[in-house]
Amino acid sequence: MGGLTQERPGSVPADNPSAHERAGSVPAPADNPSAAERRGSLLADNPPGSSSLGFYIHVPFCAQRCGYCSFNTARLEDAAMGRYLDALQRELDLLGALAWAPDIRVTTVFFGGGTPSLLAPAELAAILERLGTRFEVARDAEVTVECNPESVTRPRLEGYRAAGVNRVSLGVQSLDDALLQRLGRLHDARGARAAFAAAREAGFTNVSVDLMYGLPWLDTDGFASTLEAVLDWEPEHLSAYALTLDAGSRWAAEGVSNLPQEQTVVDQYWRLAGAAAARDFEHYEVSNYARPGFRARHNLVYWRGAEYLCAGPGACGFVGSLRYANVRGTARWCETLERGALPVDASETLTPRQRLAERLILGLRTADGVPRAWLDERLDGDARLRRHIASWRERRLLGETGDRVWLSEEGFLLSDALFVELL
Repeated sequence: MGGLTQERPGSVPADNPSAHERAGSVPAPADNPSAAERRGSLLADNPPGSSSLGFYIHVPFCAQRCGYCSFNTARLEDAAMGRYLDALQRELDLLGALAWAPDIRVTTVFFGGGTPSLLAPAELAAILERLGTRFEVARDAEVTVECNPESVTRPRLEGYRAAGVNRVSLGVQSLDDALLQRLGRLHDARGARAAFAAAREAGFTNVSVDLMYGLPWLDTDGFASTLEAVLDWEPEHLSAYALTLDAGSRWAAEGVSNLPQEQTVVDQYWRLAGAAAARDFEHYEVSNYARPGFRARHNLVYWRGAEYLCAGPGACGFVGSLRYANVRGTARWCETLERGALPVDASETLTPRQRLAERLILGLRTADGVPRAWLDERLDGDARLRRHIASWRERRLLGETGDRVWLSEEGFLLSDALFVELL
């Protein structure tokens, strides 16, 4: 089984660059401040090919790190938030000072983490205001904030909405209180429901809910119970990820008991796909479901291989043919910016073959698929891969409509096996 992993392209997992190397992204960062200063100039020399970009902002702080989490996070300590916010303003200023910055328009903004909902409304408003002074931000830009249920209230969400946020992504993960405790989450089922209600009361009409399956101590009926309850809330979007024990997580380092058998995880996937379809959700990406008109526009930037800038410790960006990653450590990221340098710590100029492989892999994660010409170009001269693709067609894992190629539902389930071959 494969293809159902939890991954946020804008954020480098802690100590796990391989998750991004699978899609042809940056090599492992060197964690060298002086090197970061030299690499920062690369952005000036690599103008975007498009005038429309996404923008990912990483907020690293968490009140508590979950056992399964491999994202780049930091514990929120005294004065840490203030220093981070000052450095972030400097990073936005430096990015906005690039010669090509006046020529682009930001069409999506995504606050990921960490726990972005630890930001006070005034702090988030100040970030968006500075972004808007340094770049042209589209009037209809999608602006998303990831929120943990325990850290949001109606007043906080009203403040976010007044600041310009128009989409909330709520990290529920489960409605089983015992399981939530084992995961290290700080909310319970009642708190999750209250957070969703608060988002509605604050006026949000575009709310996404994150769930996880394949978790320890979780059987298929238990997952189905959570899933149906969340669908009863009538969110516009649902993201559901199978657990992966990535390097950088405590569970990967220490191990975890009571993991389900692979067939149980497969059964949970099919329960998810069926329940979402029954509620008229479109399964538009391996791990994402949306009501008509509510696909996550920012994530589509990634999956379509489009360009995006980033800010924050450990954040990743892609402009021109340059894939880059910021310094991961929050303190060193701040120090680099305090010296007046962009905190780029690793970069790679993609070759045409890498670029093609990435576009194929990311595009095949979506129901839209990719142009058949892209796949034909990759198959040219590769008899072994051509036979492999033929077998996927015979098994109806890979289909074609007109000039496009796409994965079936079962193909989504097995997609990692194909993606390895495409690399």
